[in-house]
This record gives sequence, structure tokens and C-alpha cells, in this order.
Amino acid sequence: MTELMTPLPDDCKSAAAVLNRDCACVSLDHRALEQALGGEAFYRDLRETRPHLFSDSVVFVGRRHLAQMAELVAVIEELVALPAWQEHVLGWAPVSARRPCAARGVFLGYDFHLGDDGPKLIEINTNAGGGLLNARLATAQRACCAPIAALMSRPGDIEGAFTAMFREEWRLARGDAPLRRIAIVDEQPAGQYLAPEFELFRQLFEADGIAAVIADPTEFEWDGARLLHAGQVIDLIYNRLTDFSLGDPACAALRAAWDHDGAVITPHPRAHALYADKRNLVALGDAAWLAEIGVAADARALIADMVPATVAVTSAAAERFWTERKRWFFKPAAGYGSKAAYRGDKLTKRVFEEILQGGYIAQSLVPPSERRLEVAGEARQFKLDLRNYAYAGKVQLVVARLYQGQTTNFRTPGGGFAPVFEVPGAATGKMQA
Repeated sequence: MTELMTPLPDDCKSAAAVLNRDCACVSLDHRALEQALGGEAFYRDLRETRPHLFSDSVVFVGRRHLAQMAELVAVIEELVALPAWQEHVLGWAPVSARRPCAARGVFLGYDFHLGDDGPKLIEINTNAGGGLLNARLATAQRACCAPIAALMSRPGDIEGAFTAMFREEWRLARGDAPLRRIAIVDEQPAGQYLAPEFELFRQLFEADGIAAVIADPTEFEWDGARLLHAGQVIDLIYNRLTDFSLGDPACAALRAAWDHDGAVITPHPRAHALYADKRNLVALGDAAWLAEIGVAADARALIADMVPATVAVTSAAAERFWTERKRWFFKPAAGYGSKAAYRGDKLTKRVFEEILQGGYIAQSLVPPSERRLEVAGEARQFKLDLRNYAYAGKVQLVVARLYQGQTTNFRTPGGGFAPVFEVPGAATGKMQA
């Protein structure tokens, strides 16, 4: 244990920055996490195959910044409900997204960087992974000292909120009919990096009285009225696929169930089109159009402050983008998980030519904030982003992802998911850390 001599300022932003810089203590209780995840064998396998999934420490975020992120989530939820927004963004969406659907879509992920002037929305994802793993991680933290203990609060019933969310999706679509069976679906699920979470969800659903299976999309059959897996009717699909439109031939049975409302699928193609297509960020930046469709002035001001400038990349503006590339981050409109995304200052001419072929947006670069930790006795700087898991316009859980390199990668020793501790502002004084 070391003594943190730097006085903590009263401002929550500054206090959080001091803690992220100077409190490098290990807070993860591995034995408690082992128990939270279901036992020694499960945890040993996870640590051996995914050694950088969890960080050993936490990230500190000011209360005001957490409130700002939650406020933007609520504003975007209201915006997405507007018929004019839906008509606009569905104009570039695949056909499968245009079918109305009562279910909202579980596990929206709002990802932020903390810029010098507050949190900035980097992107929205509709099948954000890690929610349940992080709920368990949050219960396995120990304080390194009394001041840090004062920042720790027992997490609420996050898992209960998650199961209630799935039941609400079912209720919205099917009313009072019983929810009997859920399938957790991804391509070759056993080979996915977050496969351990699939098993945790299966157990969670079973504990709530709902039969559950984990399956590849090719394992389903559409009989013209029902979606079947191994002869059993599937009521609800928890969709972890990155085929957001369900257009791949491997998803034919799921697509038929979606087209004919034969099963509740969540998240679904329409949710991705309304929230997560990167071209929507361009629409968010059009303040005049937002005013025209009825978005209130205070909501427009919040969006302008928290959503970095985003523009479509066109070949006609190639010279401008290449000249200004250091100020941009380039992303595919339908991308996910940082795949094929590039910082402009790392861009090669060859990759830039591929970007110009179409389907990319450029977002104003917002450098991530940092967290200093000790790894193997050596001080290291980690970049971080903040993920807000949200449903129906309300944030359920905020976590951090620590990494080195261009994007989050879960390959950095000492990095990975980390719980977020709220900093309300602190009086000056010494802290044992």
C-alpha cells in the first residue's frame, strides 16, 4: 500500500483524474470473482484462455460525467422514437430493418471517450457484450483503503434488471403469454471470445424458470409457423450475431422467424438501423434538421456538445480527408468491435483508397482519457473508454475497457473490463492508496 499525497480537488472531474493517475492499487478479489462466476473450473478456464478479459483495478469517473452520459442516452431514446428520425435512417437501412417491431432491443451499448471538456459519444452498439460478466465483476471488488472504500457502493440487482429486461421484451411482443424457452445465438458460439458469458446467461435464464440453449444460427428450423431448435419451439432469441440484417444464408431460419413474427428476436435488425448504423451519427450532427423534426433546443445543445462531428466519406472529398486525416477516425457504417476502423494518423495510402470505395464515415478524433496502473511492478499508461449498457433510455450499468494501441482489444496485459467507481467530488487531504 502506498500513500497518495496529491490532494484531491473538490471538482469531481479533477478528483477522478487524480485517482486514475495516482491510485494504482489492485482491487479485484480473484477468489470472490471465481465464486461469482460459478466455481474454480469455470474461472480457471476463463483465465487461461482469456487472460486479459478483466483488469485488476477500477476506473474513477466523476458523478457529473456519469449524469451527462445518462442524459444523452435518454435524449437519444426520445429522438429515435420520432417518426421523422425513423423515416430518415431507415432510408439507408436493409429491408429487414423496415418491419415494425414492439420489442425495443436489449443491451444497447453507448460507448464514450472522456475528452478534456467531458464525455463524447463514440458509437452506439445494439448487441453490446460483457454486461453479465461485468455485473459479476462489480461484486468482486475490495477497497485498498478507507477513502476508496467510501467510493465503493454495493451494486444493485443488476442481474435482476437484466432478466426483467428480457421478460419486458417478451411482454411487449406477446403480452401475458408464458415465456418458456430462450436461445442465445451466435456464429459458432463456442469459439467466440465472450462464449463464457453465453453460458452465464443460459444459467441466469434457467434460474429464472426459462429453459435456455446456446446455438449457432444454422441449428434452427422454420416450419412455416414456429422456430425450432432440436425439435423444441423457441420463443425468444437473444441475438449476439454481427449479421445485423439477418441476411446471411446461415441465418435463413432466423430471418424467416423475423419476417413472419414467429419468434421474438432481440436485439433485431430494426434496432440496429435505428440506433447503431454509423451513418446515424452524421444525422445527429445536423442541428438544423433536428430542429426541423421537433427536437427541443436543450436536447440539440446536449447532442452538439457530446457527439463529435461526423461526416460521410466521399471520393469527391478525398484530397480534403487525406490532408486532414490526423483529425479523423474512420469507421465503416455497419462496422462493429473496431473492425476495419482506423485512426487517421495511422492510415496508409492503400487503406485510404479502400475507404474511398464507400461505406465509411469520418468522426472527429477524441483522444481517450488514461488510467495509470502497475503491471508486474512497472507503471503503465492505459487508454480507456466507457460503455453504458442501457435499455428503454435508462442506463443499467457503466463499465470501462482498458487497453493500449489504437482500439480496445482485450490483448493488453493489465487491461480489459474494469468496474467504474463514481467520484462525487472530494475534500482535499491525504489518501492511502
